[in-house]
Amino acid sequence: MGRAVMRLTGSQLRCVRGGREIFARLDFTADAGEPLAVVGANGAGKTSLLRLIAGLIAPAGGQVTFAGGDDDLSPAEQAHYLGHRDALKSALSVTENLAFWRAALGGEATDIDTALNAVGLDHIAQLPAAYLSAGQRRRLSIARLLAVKRPIWLLDEPTSSLDANGQAMMADLMRDHLAGGGVIVAATHLPLGIAARELRIGERVS
Repeated sequence: MGRAVMRLTGSQLRCVRGGREIFARLDFTADAGEPLAVVGANGAGKTSLLRLIAGLIAPAGGQVTFAGGDDDLSPAEQAHYLGHRDALKSALSVTENLAFWRAALGGEATDIDTALNAVGLDHIAQLPAAYLSAGQRRRLSIARLLAVKRPIWLLDEPTSSLDANGQAMMADLMRDHLAGGGVIVAATHLPLGIAARELRIGERVS
């Protein structure tokens, strides 16, 4: 018997930060193979929702569940969070940065060279991250999604800093992840390059 189709669910979620309610009574579902795009004005809570799912902030109410994954792990432990800032160590090379993240994240790892080739950085693998352009830094952050296999991708403005070729590459990687039964939740102002169901959250402006 095959593994059940994966579904990420948020039920009656409430988020409070700095004493301010960002959102409340928020429900969503994200099914394997069908990306969910979180849309809304600045300050509506798009990034906060992703960080909540990723376990980086605690919900003030409600819960996040993940069906079809590993029952021994929380949803956060089965998720990659790609923030809008690229978390890189400037003194380390491209390869060393990715090796650091692979060791830190653990789980089922893939070959670093394969991941760098997939994002078009194999030719500068030994270059220190300090010398990367904004687009190259983004590509290196994206390579983290490939270096350690996790079923849930939480993407915050995934195509920011990418040129047209980079955006097309990211769209292909998302399609591959979805085709393999993965789940994607993406907060974005820009087109993802793939068709996605939308979750619109409150139009609150910071």
